[in-house]
Amino acid sequence: MDLLTRDQQYIMNTYRRLPIVVKKAKGSYLIDESNQAYLDFFAGIAVNSLGHSHHVIQKAMKKQMRQFLHLSNYFSTESVVELAKKLTHLSGLDQVFFTNSGTEATEAAMKLARKATRQLNPEKLEFIALKDSFHGRTLGALSLTGQPKYQESFRPLIPLVRHIERNNLDQLKQAVNDKTSAVFLEVIQGESGVQVLSEDFLQTIMDLQAQYHFLIVADEVQSGLYRTGIPFSYQRTPLKPDMVTVAKSLGGGLPIGALIATSEVASAFTYGDHGSTFGGNPFVAALGNALLGELSSTTFQTHLKTQCQALLQGLKEIARLYPHVITQIRGEGMMLGLEVGTYAPLIQKAAFNKKLLLNVTNQTVIRLLPPLTINQKELSEFFTKFKQSIDEVCLQ
Repeated sequence: MDLLTRDQQYIMNTYRRLPIVVKKAKGSYLIDESNQAYLDFFAGIAVNSLGHSHHVIQKAMKKQMRQFLHLSNYFSTESVVELAKKLTHLSGLDQVFFTNSGTEATEAAMKLARKATRQLNPEKLEFIALKDSFHGRTLGALSLTGQPKYQESFRPLIPLVRHIERNNLDQLKQAVNDKTSAVFLEVIQGESGVQVLSEDFLQTIMDLQAQYHFLIVADEVQSGLYRTGIPFSYQRTPLKPDMVTVAKSLGGGLPIGALIATSEVASAFTYGDHGSTFGGNPFVAALGNALLGELSSTTFQTHLKTQCQALLQGLKEIARLYPHVITQIRGEGMMLGLEVGTYAPLIQKAAFNKKLLLNVTNQTVIRLLPPLTINQKELSEFFTKFKQSIDEVCLQ
């Protein structure tokens, strides 16, 4: 019985597997059992920022393995404290709570927001989130996620959550009141097709916060840690969040998430208010330190800026050739969405046959999340195969 058949038999069928068995992975490529190399524009869904098997990550793994893997949160460890320090410096916030995932970071943010704002007003219990958002799949995070297709089978969800349309100023002003505890948002909504919030919308949130004293939570789980070319996507905007959630790429390929908050908000949590057995695992934190050290280096920043510009420019040139196919390019840096309508699954299939791995989200959008380490040769390969895929689809 082959691996894919055994997978169907023993694993709950909640994922649509690609018809490929990966034997190994290196850099920007996945290698199958027949030694065929696939150019990987999933990057573990924005997890593998340094690509696969990066030497910096492997070196950190070996070093930490010789020391210890897990102690529990009754002990302070150097790698965990150092990673928290790096995250506060990058975000401009003050303190960190570590989790195992992005959805757990969202749950922590919900609890902290409730406790912090109730100290101001016991009736501050309402959360505002955006339609088409994605904050996770646990029951609390799912309640914030503004996509009914994920919610319907699991109702009733937690109460006192309002969803409004992104960039709709009228709905925003009508939704906020003295009972608002927090507004949760992604500056770039990844799951819904890389939709970007407007500066006017974000500035209005800041203006309303001054009036109603709610908290702002920026979900940077997918867009954070240089995915858009800068540490966090909100740093291009007027938004000044009280809390930020991160995960995905933070562990260099292993699971870890974090909630970063201002000291004023973080002080609402005290002993026993929240916890996680594996949150802040010293082994994964060591990988996080290695990752952020590499990403923030001057050399890497120069590379990243160059490649972000090259990716966007190349896509614009292809879009000019196929205006009836690519109707919009959205996003920033290495987090881009191509609106291609009903062509999306056809292009994805054609690209797969050419050993180019593309993800489709929201049915009509090709979402590009390549490794941040991608080089010019690999980008050229992508452009060639992507253009060939569109040509093939258009001729059908």
